[in-house]
Amino acid sequence: MDTPAAVAVVGPDGALTSWSSGAQRLLRYSAAEVVGLPAAGLLASPLPDAARARLAARESWSGRVSLRDRDGGPVECALRARPLVDGDERTSWLLEAALHVDERTLDRADEPAADDPTEARLQSWAYLQSPFAQGIFDTDGRIRQINSVFERNAAASTRELRGLRLDEALHGPAFEADQALIDRVAATGRAEYVERFVHLPGEPQAHAWAIHVSPLKDPAGLVHGVMLSSLDFTEQYNARERLALLNEASRRIGSSLDVTRNAQELADVSVPGFADFISVDLLDAVLHGDEPAPIPAAGPLRLRRAALRSIVDPAVETGQLADYPASSPPTRCLVTGRGAVHLVSDPEISAWMTQDPVRAAWVREHWPHSFVVVPLQARGTNLGVVMFARLDSSIDPYGPADLEIAEELAGRAAVCIDNARRYTRERHTALALQESLLPRSLPEQAAVEVASRYLPAGSLAGAGGDWFDVIPLSGARVALAVGDVVGHGIHASAAMGRLRTAVRTLADVDLPPDELLSHLDDLVIRLGAESGGEADDTSGGLGGTGGLRATGGLGAGDFGGSSDLGATCLYAVYDPISRRCAMASAGHPPPVLVTPDGTVDVLDLAPGPPLGLGGLPFEAYELDVPQGSLLALYTDGLIEARHRDIDDGLRTLCNALSDAVPPPERTLGGAPTAPTAPTAPTLERTCDTVLKAMLDTRPADDVALLVARTQALDAAHVAVWDLPADPAVVAEARVRVADQLRVWGLEELTFVTELVASELVTNAIRYATPPIQLRLIKDRSLVCEVSDASSTAPHLRRARTFDEGGRGLMLVAQLTERWGTRHTGTGKTIWAEQATGRAGPPH
Repeated sequence: MDTPAAVAVVGPDGALTSWSSGAQRLLRYSAAEVVGLPAAGLLASPLPDAARARLAARESWSGRVSLRDRDGGPVECALRARPLVDGDERTSWLLEAALHVDERTLDRADEPAADDPTEARLQSWAYLQSPFAQGIFDTDGRIRQINSVFERNAAASTRELRGLRLDEALHGPAFEADQALIDRVAATGRAEYVERFVHLPGEPQAHAWAIHVSPLKDPAGLVHGVMLSSLDFTEQYNARERLALLNEASRRIGSSLDVTRNAQELADVSVPGFADFISVDLLDAVLHGDEPAPIPAAGPLRLRRAALRSIVDPAVETGQLADYPASSPPTRCLVTGRGAVHLVSDPEISAWMTQDPVRAAWVREHWPHSFVVVPLQARGTNLGVVMFARLDSSIDPYGPADLEIAEELAGRAAVCIDNARRYTRERHTALALQESLLPRSLPEQAAVEVASRYLPAGSLAGAGGDWFDVIPLSGARVALAVGDVVGHGIHASAAMGRLRTAVRTLADVDLPPDELLSHLDDLVIRLGAESGGEADDTSGGLGGTGGLRATGGLGAGDFGGSSDLGATCLYAVYDPISRRCAMASAGHPPPVLVTPDGTVDVLDLAPGPPLGLGGLPFEAYELDVPQGSLLALYTDGLIEARHRDIDDGLRTLCNALSDAVPPPERTLGGAPTAPTAPTAPTLERTCDTVLKAMLDTRPADDVALLVARTQALDAAHVAVWDLPADPAVVAEARVRVADQLRVWGLEELTFVTELVASELVTNAIRYATPPIQLRLIKDRSLVCEVSDASSTAPHLRRARTFDEGGRGLMLVAQLTERWGTRHTGTGKTIWAEQATGRAGPPH
């Protein structure tokens, strides 16, 4: 039954100073009638002695009282009094009262009477025999009653703990936090829930507890106490932690193709969540990339410590040889191929310690209570052994479930380590192939100034599939491409070469970036289907590497479908006339743009899926790029490192590029538009600065870096005419072309250019759709373009003897250096280029 509470305030002199509407409803006095009168005048009977003692001590009190209403009749109420102390140490009182309801008078057929002895016994048994640890606290946070589970966990009885606060009965930060929680619930009347991992006095090890703290209220809603209920959910907690550990291992183990790094990643994932100590010991042949010899059935075993993680000093450091007797658990584990759990008191451990004084001394000093020893095996090959140990006596010893987790961790790491071993022998061949497939020199073009760097991985995995390219396009535009084929070794390098060739071929078709990546995606799927998984059986270059990852955290094994080949790619097209850049990404890290004013931005383009997934779209991103801006394209090896995450790497890259502010704006063939000082670093120096800032040592993954400084063609180098769809305009077009060539000093190209413009304009008028536009571009070559709204492209064909048409494009092809068609969002553009002999070599 919910009854609204009445609130009043009594001043230090005992007179009422405030009277709420709820108080008026309860006793039917208005505020004007009672404010200023003594509060004691409202009592129908004296306060209990306990209440007087608490009030005299200026402490809170709650209980039942009998008040006098306006008619003089008694009103039974539940009353709570709280002290309000001001700055002068004078005490006022906040009174909260509600009509008291005796639940025994409620007519509820579905509940037995409160004085039913059977019900009372059941209620008592339910509390005392509950599987939860339960305790009842008063409003001061002191223990009033605890059940048997609470007594067992606290290692104390109710009689010993009654009257104590929880942080007085049990010591430690966790119990101080629980006591604060109890006080908060008593004050607010709102239940709360927390989870804690704590070691109780009555437990041998720490357990996980789900703790509910609930207020105990009367029917009027006043809080008279607090109940704490806690449930041991250690088993569920451990299962949740195991799943989280395996998920973390799948994400972190195998970030490279370096044997020791993969081993160390296994160690880093395991400590401290799963173990206090872990050692990863490998056969020497594995570290050198050779095929390990069979493990002898008898005799000692010598391994090399490849990785280590421990909360205490180890007996054998990383890089040192570790000798194991024939009867030791690590040797038997590798011989039998089966893992095992051992307590430190097991006879096998004792026998091992007698033969190994160094480890025996370590055990006596740190006293680990349990071990798990599992083999590292992949594809039927023994690689080494992993040992986990727990030193914390408050944690349960290892058990069968822990052995399964250890075997799962070792199995994932073993595949990555074996991949790295297999790729080692391909290193030099792959490096040579990689260097031969990358561009030896970047082509000359006027749209951007470029510089590049390529660094193969410093690990034994060798070269991978990182690549870059600069591709001149029609209309003085240029394409910048950078990509990363998943994997390392010969197959990855070969796949990179095929991918780069495909990009150049598709670029010649003048496809928009998003369409180009869609065609490239289809090609990667076909290449992966052709590989048929052979790479995984030999060198692993195209699938199952567990190594090189795309920015989104994708490894080779993450690519779905039938394709074993995965790759990322970023393709950008820059137009120096419009100064607009269009780009699209297939799972590749975003480019960085530095504008002439020094602003550095990581471009927020949608990354799209990596190549090889199929069926998913790519999104184009366009932006205006100020002249003299710096555009940096790179692979993930530049920003990813063991000592930092991707976000930190991007911040470091932006800081390194911020010093490379472009020089003052220039127009092609024109003078500077601003003073030339201060001079920005050359692009070659910029590349060196970036690599020095990003890479402390040889990179663990391949690095490709392409830096481009944008230039612009001003209006003096571009002539544009909009033409009506009238055959009579062809002659006018020839005149305009001739006049423009005289302005540019290219009179020697007049005849051919007039012929080309006449043929292209005539075809557009005859076969295409308006609007029609003619454009001349003076770059390193002379470009003549005719655009229209039709998507139908002309085809070169040989005209027969009596054909009236069909010879125009043949003449264009014969008289110009190259010609082609590119489709736009509104139609198409047919273009033809001629060498000017003045602005440098043709594209």
